Amino acid sequence: MDKKISRRDFLKVAGVGAATTAVLTGCGPASRYVTRQPYTKMPEYTYNGLSTYYATTCRECSAGCGLIVRTMQGRALKAEGNQNNPVNLGKTCARGQTTLEGLYNPDRVTDPIQRDSRGSTIAKKMDWNSAIQVVADALSKNKPDEIAFLMGLAPDHLFDLVTDLTKAIGAAAPIRFGALGMFEARATLVQAASDMFGQEGLPFFDIGNADLVFSFGANFLETWLSPVAQTRGYSQLRRGNPNRRGYFVQFEPRISQTGAKADEWIPVKPGTEALVVLAIGRLVAEANNITLPTAFSNADVNAAAAAADVSVDTLKHLASLFASARRPLAIPGGAALGESNGLQTADAVLALNALVGNIGKDGGVFLSPVAPLTDAYHRPANLKEMSDFVDLLKSGKIKVLFVHGVNPVFELPKSLGLEDAMSKVLQIISFSSFPDETALQSDYVFPDHHGLESWGYQKVATGTSSSVLSGAQPVIVPFFNTKATADVLLAAAQKIGGTLASTLKFTDELAYIQSKLSTLISEPDGFFSAPEINTFTASFQQYGGWWKTTDNRVAPSAGDALNKTFNTSAAQFNGDGDYFFLPFVAPVMAEAGANKPHLQETADPTTTVMWNTWVEINPDTAKQLGIQDDDVVSITSSAGTVEASVYVYPAIRPDTIAMPFGQGHAAYGQFAQGRGANPADLLSNSTNEAGDLAFASMKVSVKKTGKKRQLSRLEGVLGVYGKFGQQ
Repeated sequence: MDKKISRRDFLKVAGVGAATTAVLTGCGPASRYVTRQPYTKMPEYTYNGLSTYYATTCRECSAGCGLIVRTMQGRALKAEGNQNNPVNLGKTCARGQTTLEGLYNPDRVTDPIQRDSRGSTIAKKMDWNSAIQVVADALSKNKPDEIAFLMGLAPDHLFDLVTDLTKAIGAAAPIRFGALGMFEARATLVQAASDMFGQEGLPFFDIGNADLVFSFGANFLETWLSPVAQTRGYSQLRRGNPNRRGYFVQFEPRISQTGAKADEWIPVKPGTEALVVLAIGRLVAEANNITLPTAFSNADVNAAAAAADVSVDTLKHLASLFASARRPLAIPGGAALGESNGLQTADAVLALNALVGNIGKDGGVFLSPVAPLTDAYHRPANLKEMSDFVDLLKSGKIKVLFVHGVNPVFELPKSLGLEDAMSKVLQIISFSSFPDETALQSDYVFPDHHGLESWGYQKVATGTSSSVLSGAQPVIVPFFNTKATADVLLAAAQKIGGTLASTLKFTDELAYIQSKLSTLISEPDGFFSAPEINTFTASFQQYGGWWKTTDNRVAPSAGDALNKTFNTSAAQFNGDGDYFFLPFVAPVMAEAGANKPHLQETADPTTTVMWNTWVEINPDTAKQLGIQDDDVVSITSSAGTVEASVYVYPAIRPDTIAMPFGQGHAAYGQFAQGRGANPADLLSNSTNEAGDLAFASMKVSVKKTGKKRQLSRLEGVLGVYGKFGQQ
């Protein structure tokens, strides 16, 4: 079939009844040739009230959760979880539920455009043939070492295609980055696994089969790694065994949404988490009559208690819980790793797991399964690597920069100097679907389809015990004059010809995807099998991906994990302010949800604030500073200053203030632009030992501005604890 046909003609070919429904729900590659009729031209086979369902993959983060999207008369109406997909087993988070608001967003980039000048909202529309020629010229008229690709954490099929493209022309491999990966400290976790187990990979924490969980800063019920899968694990921890209820302790300076679910909150002083872990390890060894390993031999319980502002009795109590648990589990993550000694903290937590013998056992620590179509876990760039990339841009050696799936102008700390570096690049081409800050600083914007209009796949990094490749397919015809970035690059390659054209000799994006999927046909233990690629692709679309039915987690060796010597000093902080600064990813909207009004309207789980940025300050601290709820304060670090309204928050240490990351956009559409502040503007470019951003290593000063801006919050103006300072 080599031409577009109408659905009426396609039905004559496909037959009627169940076979028709199967094809139209993506159960055959031929469905890509169907031209769906506009909403006003209702095909005769579509009856009022009859829905069609498509299996696809959520693109709101890189976790790879499966979706089932209900459509009717050519419109997508509702997204729910795919019960087959092992990552989420039918569940979704708030971002997955609101993915339709991105699809129907009124601020989407509707056509390829060329800007009059960078930063200008004035642009002229282009046709796609001209846009493809621009891409072809950029790839062919610049030297390979003058070309750079910066990509987000999804989708993986496009990253694979760009990797093949750069290899073919001899350019540098694409750089991958995302704010979530930065705040998750993925590079630190991978390095810690290498340090302690001698194997590189992303750790898998078996929360569901544990009976006691100690979390050192990991907000695993919010945005960390694979929150839907981890929430399922948490539910199993609590209610999975009728004979017990799992116990949960959270160590962090402020109560997060995850911490609010804990049985105990231990408000450790920022930067002392490693000391606390080592002290608990020493006490556990003593309680279980274990010969004190080298890893915990330097631990000083009294000194750790004093440094962390936690009593010795509390540490002994916690150690007793850990020592007596049948399946204890300790998890490192979040702010505890985003400090100068973050790698030491991660290593120490893995050593604590090794001490109780839970490495590679149910309820313990594994390495995540290697995803299909890849030889190893490919982590995103850490901040050190991003800093090197920015320096390369500043040098002027890069003549053309392609950007897809990431908004680095907003997501990276300003102290890195990305905007200045971009001014040294002669040509910047963005493939953004939305008018974000990076797209605004680009010469061209060639908009990709929305995720629900797209083909693709996502290699699942963690969250499930089996190897998973989540599949994506269009659930509706694209609304606007957008084009799949993969098709743009493939068309440009054919225009260029030569080696590049022969390497990427695919008719379209789906043909490229099928070339990758063909390697899975003969793979054992698959969820389904097929004799050839077309049948395999049909099942891949129908089920929403491909995964193994076996447990593919790696049980690493903990042989030398307890022989490591740890530095027992606390973290170092930048700046001379009076307060520790703790930025955290907004639990509901995360790093890229500010353009969706339902996420803006959803109350923050711990403060109930909506539509804005706030700064959390302890009531005692607020009283000392003469600050009340809704007072606007300026927060100053060695890197910059931002302003935000105060939320007096009792569940935070008096020496710490906190701000959510996700607001403060200068662009990104009407729902996001000009709302709140970006805490990344306060961050320096300092890193931990693994090269990850030390985002929790800043000291700041707080000053009252005299202004007042009332926060919109669900709990009402008086708040839960009464209006502070009005007595």
